[in-house]
Amino acid sequence: MAVKMRLQRHGSKKRPFYFIVVADGRAPRDGKFIQKLGTYNPLTVPATIQVDRQKALDWLQKGAQPTDTVRRILSFKGVLYLKHLLRGVSLGLFDEAGAMEKFTAWTAEHDSNVSRRQGAHKKARSDSRNQPIVKKVEAKVETPTVEAPAAETVEAEIEASAAEETKTEE
Repeated sequence: MAVKMRLQRHGSKKRPFYFIVVADGRAPRDGKFIQKLGTYNPLTVPATIQVDRQKALDWLQKGAQPTDTVRRILSFKGVLYLKHLLRGVSLGLFDEAGAMEKFTAWTAEHDSNVSRRQGAHKKARSDSRNQPIVKKVEAKVETPTVEAPAAETVEAEIEASAAEETKTEE
């Protein structure tokens, strides 16, 4: 039985909301599933993701294959990185304490980046709401243009460049 980790769509028309589930690969998208791992709401900015890391890690270690979108979600939440670190522990490259230390450092950095992006989005959104809808039209001040002197200066520049070219040819 091929087990997949995939999204199960809920929500109304044009308003998607997904459950992240483990299901048999032959089951329909919104059909029977084995276990629910979390939720994903793409309508919020940034997208809201709730995942039980331990359950997801257990299923990955059992051989469940995530779909492309679920793989990106698990990568974003650090589940795939944790699996990678635990694989290094099993190979004897480093100990479990070192792996958990690396994971907590990564999690802290990742959470700070997400909160910074979320704050920037909120600030940009509030700034766009505070701007007036109607923009004032600036009055254009027309300066009188003198075309004759401009044309004469252009002709003079052309004659000067032509004279320089003839001197360089000799």
